[in-house]
Amino acid sequence: MSATWPPHLVIHTLAALTALLLGIVQLAAPKGTLNHRAIGWLWIWAMLIVAVTSLMIRDTGLYNLGGYTVIHLFTALTLVTLPLVVAYARAGNVRGHRIAALSLFFGALVVAGLFTLLPHRRLGQLLWSAPGLAG
Repeated sequence: MSATWPPHLVIHTLAALTALLLGIVQLAAPKGTLNHRAIGWLWIWAMLIVAVTSLMIRDTGLYNLGGYTVIHLFTALTLVTLPLVVAYARAGNVRGHRIAALSLFFGALVVAGLFTLLPHRRLGQLLWSAPGLAG
């Protein structure tokens, strides 16, 4: 494993961690406030950065089509759902906004994030090669 990561992978990882932290704050904080809206916009931009940079990440070790694997379906989900999160909020459709935002948070961040912890992925390699975790 290389000691350095390509810039797009660093940006992708930092944006994903930022979106995860902002999402947790959004889940815990009161809804409908100015803070919710401001943090929500930061979350939207972080998620957009995650999605765009994910298009630069290819994996030829798994079943793929041009380097794109099943995990890239989360990219499509994100790019389709992000505008819906905003549109529902602007239209006052709280239920639609909540469902779309939670779908992205749990699907595109939590579930997709768990895939990054597999031993053959970079974050997984870092985690599983840490002292005491690998044989």
